[in-house]
Amino acid sequence: MSKPRIAIVGAGLGGIAAALLLRQEGFDSVLYEQAPAFARLGAGIHVGPNVMKVMRRIGLEPAMEAMGSHPDAWISRNWDDAAVLSRIPFGDYARRTYGASYLTVHRGDFHKLLADTVPAGGIRYDKRLIGLEERDRDVLLRFEDGTSVEADIVIGADGVNSVMREHMLGTELPRYTGYVGHRAVFPASALAKYDFSFDQCVKWWSEDRHMMVYYVTERQDEYYYVTGVPQAEWDMSKAWVQSSQEEMYEAFAGYHPMVQSLIDACSDITKWPLLERDPLPLWSRGRMVMLGDACHPMKPHMAQGAAMAIEDAAMLARCFKAVGAEDYETAFALYRANRIERASRVQKVSHDNTWLRTNEDPAWVFGYDVFEVPLVEPVRAAA
Repeated sequence: MSKPRIAIVGAGLGGIAAALLLRQEGFDSVLYEQAPAFARLGAGIHVGPNVMKVMRRIGLEPAMEAMGSHPDAWISRNWDDAAVLSRIPFGDYARRTYGASYLTVHRGDFHKLLADTVPAGGIRYDKRLIGLEERDRDVLLRFEDGTSVEADIVIGADGVNSVMREHMLGTELPRYTGYVGHRAVFPASALAKYDFSFDQCVKWWSEDRHMMVYYVTERQDEYYYVTGVPQAEWDMSKAWVQSSQEEMYEAFAGYHPMVQSLIDACSDITKWPLLERDPLPLWSRGRMVMLGDACHPMKPHMAQGAAMAIEDAAMLARCFKAVGAEDYETAFALYRANRIERASRVQKVSHDNTWLRTNEDPAWVFGYDVFEVPLVEPVRAAA
């Protein structure tokens, strides 16, 4: 199986990164995405130095540098008086200390850059996976449109509601955390009327809720906020719903006038449930393996969810190179052994929502280089 047929379920950031990194190691793949087409969704994303090192390997670091905003620092502020709780330096400090830049970008722009790098025909849209059949020599994937494909190896990068995870571990809804996130992207020019100097990257904290705010373009012409707000219940049949300024004013009553101005500046607001799962007992079975939110979904409070998926993709490609596609089970075991501790730690810190609230050292996250860390061997079962 020197040239295995690799199917990747899900063309999000982690899935596309896996396709591009596998291609660099000589393994071709096809991405199967349930969405009918690409869309620039209204969300921002942090791209830390740990991710930029992967973009460097793919060859997209210069394009990312030109696309994103380069904040000088992550600033944490107290909710009512704007007192600075922490200031974590980025900019030139990040390049010197962690080996790459720290960016904030529009998630859709980042996604499009990756997707446009995939060779023609490498992404098949409107392919909603509905079934998997494990056979002696391959796996049969069945899609909602009535088509099917055969693959030697299947990578599940299909998110928190992964069909791959469900097939491997049974049906179980992700756990609603009791928190929602409001999202809004709006022109930075809408802030010109307010007499404030808005931070490039800031998180506003109170005891039970927060608002993260940053620019998403190099020109700093688009501003973004995302929140974490307690809400007792969520209809799990809905991926997201519309929110409103009125709801935001109520959620952030008493917050500093700078936060009130952010709410006033934008009326197009969506609301999303924050979901997670307990660490899974397995990440692979037979010819199937998972990455990203499919196997370790987490709250977004470290801004490292997509980063963990992209790191997973890089480590999986590295393990295929080290072991070879013929011995995929050993490659999968090596992959999990070299990702489980880090992913679980990030999952826990994200759950606790303490990241960078105080002046801590983030080097264990940002200084990590997935291509350079020594590989650890999987623990072998006793004979």
